[in-house]
Amino acid sequence: MGIDKQSEIAANLQIGPTTLGMVRIYVEAEGLELPLDFEPEEAEEIAEEILAAAARARAMGAKPGKGKK
Repeated sequence: MGIDKQSEIAANLQIGPTTLGMVRIYVEAEGLELPLDFEPEEAEEIAEEILAAAARARAMGAKPGKGKK
């Protein structure tokens, strides 16, 4: 499955600090539990990538002739 392909899978996402000073992204879906731990600097890089992707997605959604009401 590619990043641009839609999926019918529903998942829960939780993000928070761990007691060991890491940032955990926790994904739970259909019997799958996936804890992903990152150093704070790595988590900041991920956050920057998410913000950049959101900006690109927003720009792609802005079609000529369609204004906000």
